[in-house]
Amino acid sequence: MQIFFSVGEPSGDQHAAHLIDELRRRRPDVDVVGYGGPLMQAAGCRLQFRLTDLAVMGFLRVVPLLWMFYRLVRQASRFFRENRPDAVVLVDFPGFNWWIARKAKAAGIPVFYYLPPQLWAWASWRIGRIRRFVDHVLCGLPFEPKWYADRGIEVEYVGHPFFDEVADSRLDRKFLAKRAAETCQNVGILPGSRNQEVRRNWPVMLEVMQRLHARHPDVRFHVACYKQSHRDCCRNTLKMADVDLPVQFHVGHTPEIIELSRCCLMVSGSVSLEMLARTTPAVILYRTGRLTKWIFSRLIVCHYITLPNLFADRDIMPEFPFAGDPAPYIKKMTEILSGWLGDRQTLFAKVAELKHLRDQFGQTGATQRTAETILNHLSASEQRCAA
Repeated sequence: MQIFFSVGEPSGDQHAAHLIDELRRRRPDVDVVGYGGPLMQAAGCRLQFRLTDLAVMGFLRVVPLLWMFYRLVRQASRFFRENRPDAVVLVDFPGFNWWIARKAKAAGIPVFYYLPPQLWAWASWRIGRIRRFVDHVLCGLPFEPKWYADRGIEVEYVGHPFFDEVADSRLDRKFLAKRAAETCQNVGILPGSRNQEVRRNWPVMLEVMQRLHARHPDVRFHVACYKQSHRDCCRNTLKMADVDLPVQFHVGHTPEIIELSRCCLMVSGSVSLEMLARTTPAVILYRTGRLTKWIFSRLIVCHYITLPNLFADRDIMPEFPFAGDPAPYIKKMTEILSGWLGDRQTLFAKVAELKHLRDQFGQTGATQRTAETILNHLSASEQRCAA
């Protein structure tokens, strides 16, 4: 049995890697190939291209990569014709994955969309693409199944794998113990997983950090960088700013930083679910260009961009998407974080809110349910062909 994966986001690489592990545990003969990232490769996927290296946001960022995306779609189409894998599994990354789904369907290969794009929030008119090109939608958010079912789409709710990954992860206890012994308040800083996210948001975060440190001299900042180049970028910016801050930079310790921090300042992303799973209060920001902000303001129809806020249908994690002058947002973010650091009762009340929400929506088992669903569909197809 052969399954082709197409995954373009760093978070999707993590989810897909766990799914590949589970698929191969259940069916050791499964051959996994496709586009993805280093975690998928470590899990046994034969990568044809490291698609996560091309993860970008914003129209102007995508344009220079269009020729590369076109070549990858053609490469996948040729692979589907010549090898005919038993299934294609897509994870998010809709701008590219619509084309992969189209080519797979043209070759008669069943398509599973695991953690589909949030069409209900910004592009409900694209539901026709799901109808035409996707056979099975595997949802991670509790309110999505009804939305798809009401539109005639075959859908199954499997849950979100972030809760599995938090439950299964083994924290670096030495890392935690060393910092727990320090007499300071730890604040986690997560500047994003894409290069342009770090470049846009880190200077804003740095300004918030300076203001927080002025109010709370005992604070220590732990910056969770996705990769080494991001750490270098953040360090260089800090050096150029010529400010004295108690900052430590880390790569590969995001779960530990979330766990040890009293609160966090983070760039918007699905890692907010790990904040929820670990009940760590967080302030969310996302600075974008004016053109992207203008486009999104006319497409986004939901109130929130942060997943825990969507679950709660309220601002349980204060979020600040913006373009242009960051000064008013810096002031608001500083006030919220300072309030958590300065008043234990306020902080504990926020933690209690997060615990209640986690108990409602943080069920584990998504990865196992997804693997079981995919394999059941493929086994039924094999039996029909044998008959």
